[in-house]
Amino acid sequence: MAIPRTVPARSGPVGEFFTGVGLLFRGFGLVGRSPGLLLLGLVPGVIAAVIVAGGLFALVYFSGDLASLVTWFAAHWSAELRDLVRTLAQIALVAVSILVAVLTFTALTLTIGDPFYEALSKRIDDRFGGVPDLPDTPWYRTFWRNVGDSVRMIGVSLFASVFLFLLGFIPFVGQTAVPALDAGVGGWFLAVEISGVPFNRRGYRLRDRRRLLGAHRALALGFGVPLFLLFLVPFAAIVVMPGAVAGATLLTRRVLGQAH
Repeated sequence: MAIPRTVPARSGPVGEFFTGVGLLFRGFGLVGRSPGLLLLGLVPGVIAAVIVAGGLFALVYFSGDLASLVTWFAAHWSAELRDLVRTLAQIALVAVSILVAVLTFTALTLTIGDPFYEALSKRIDDRFGGVPDLPDTPWYRTFWRNVGDSVRMIGVSLFASVFLFLLGFIPFVGQTAVPALDAGVGGWFLAVEISGVPFNRRGYRLRDRRRLLGAHRALALGFGVPLFLLFLVPFAAIVVMPGAVAGATLLTRRVLGQAH
């Protein structure tokens, strides 16, 4: 499908950011008024949460040993300096692990629940007039392509995590700026990842939605950053995922200039 020209932002960056926040919570409202959709959408999230939480717990539990492993160069330093470096490394490891865990959970949930989330996104689209010239491609034919896009997204997030990990060694900056960067980077990746459901229905690939959302970066961050913060609340991600897909459908419609 030909990539459309991007629709100009309707307000400044701050206004677009809060519009993105509004689209997210509108999605929550749409799903919240349909309990059946919400309950069905919980199943993929529960399965993904069990898998990801197990891996994250193991990583946090062994974070001290991992911090010692990655700071091997400090083995012969003074005890005070060595302990400081290893503590900073441990904090940085936990911070970037949470980022990767959130994105892995999202990718896994969308993969497990692909048919359901496709149907949910279609219902939202139909509510606002449908999608013109929609490709008639059943979900199972695009499944592996979508999985490949998710794997690439996780791979890119790992590269970003290495950068954030290294920043974590800087005293004060690592403990203040890195969490904020985590939220910004995580929010952007979440916006790109979850909007894959409505964008894929329209025949757009990962590179397409990165370009389209990149032209509306403040809008995408307004949608993704509060979602990332909600995902940090224990068990919240399971409940909010269906609403996030609904909100991502509204986000996609706005970016493409469709009624929402």
